[in-house]
Amino acid sequence: MLEVRDLTKRFRSTTVVDRVNFVVRAGEITGYLGPNGSGKSTTVKMMTGLLHPTEGQILFLGQNLRHGSTSFKQRLGYVPEEPNLYGYLTGLEYLQLAGGLRGLPEKHVDERANQLLELLSLRDSRWAPISAYSKGMKQRVLIAAALLHDPDLLIFDEAQSGLDIANALLFRHLLHALAARGKAVLYISHVLEFVEKVCEHIIVIYKGRIVADDSVGGLRKLMQLPNLEEIFAQLVHQGDMESRARDIAELISKRP
Repeated sequence: MLEVRDLTKRFRSTTVVDRVNFVVRAGEITGYLGPNGSGKSTTVKMMTGLLHPTEGQILFLGQNLRHGSTSFKQRLGYVPEEPNLYGYLTGLEYLQLAGGLRGLPEKHVDERANQLLELLSLRDSRWAPISAYSKGMKQRVLIAAALLHDPDLLIFDEAQSGLDIANALLFRHLLHALAARGKAVLYISHVLEFVEKVCEHIIVIYKGRIVADDSVGGLRKLMQLPNLEEIFAQLVHQGDMESRARDIAELISKRP
């Protein structure tokens, strides 16, 4: 559904994303991983239209997004890493605003917004200002806004951040339900245990380049490692974290 071809982003003389290629398929949950500073967030910003690529193409259903990107945005649902919301609006008002900006009928928006708030356990807070919401409540409002217009492609950037155990479990099941309905899901996260449970396919970016693009099972077999955490550490050259943790504990225990 979404294809990235030789995607490159430079800031002056620094190349942040270097000729990246990958595909996000319909009916599949794809994990996009990388350490801080790897180019992960820059890639997502280019895909969502927040940044323009220096080189390369982003194709949606075969169409270059530099042409006709408005129609693409109508079929995209996006939850950003930072929950930047209008705090003076209520949860319901925010969804009404999101629906109005997408050109949805007012009656349809009101009905679906109230149903989503109910299903995401926010009905009792729908008239409260978002400034009074917890981080987890804000995340649920963003998830509702991303789903409101029934998009074909969903990009979730650390969307489980701040969710309590019950809502994190609901969100995990929701990802599978969306993929089962033919949605293409790109999931960005640092929580490798969560990614391993929900993603069929994994892409790893390191220093601006793709270093892995395979199923979780394929990566385990290829690298002969038991879990995604160890695979990720090896791919991005993190070294022996257990040993490093002991060194930190030992350092702070030394007397001056």
